[in-house]
Amino acid sequence: MYTRADPDHRAVPVLLGAVTMVCVALLLACDVFPALLPAGAHGYVEALPLALIALAYLLYQSVHRPPPREWLKAVLLAAAFLFWSANQFWPYHHQATIFNDLAIALFVFDVFLVIIGWPAASPDESFAETYSQPKN
Repeated sequence: MYTRADPDHRAVPVLLGAVTMVCVALLLACDVFPALLPAGAHGYVEALPLALIALAYLLYQSVHRPPPREWLKAVLLAAAFLFWSANQFWPYHHQATIFNDLAIALFVFDVFLVIIGWPAASPDESFAETYSQPKN
């Protein structure tokens, strides 16, 4: 069963999400004005919001307290973002391709789980999904 978190408990994930959005704005500003960053720093600015949103999502889930199967999906999604972040952070590392491929595999697996309806649980109303009880 899902637990709707009160605003006090949601404050940390929301704050971290807001910081992440500021990082995304900085990333886009650096695309428009490349001189804002020193040479070679773009990968760090790319990696930061990916890692932060993974952490924010896990914190959000921790206050939301989903069932174990939903926790597993949340961890898979966060891991995908972290592997993608690692690929951006260390693009020339010999394992960068592996980081990227793992991120792709986890994102694809996550969407596949959504398509097949696993796990069968009530959706998260905070994402504006609707839910109706199954008819017996």
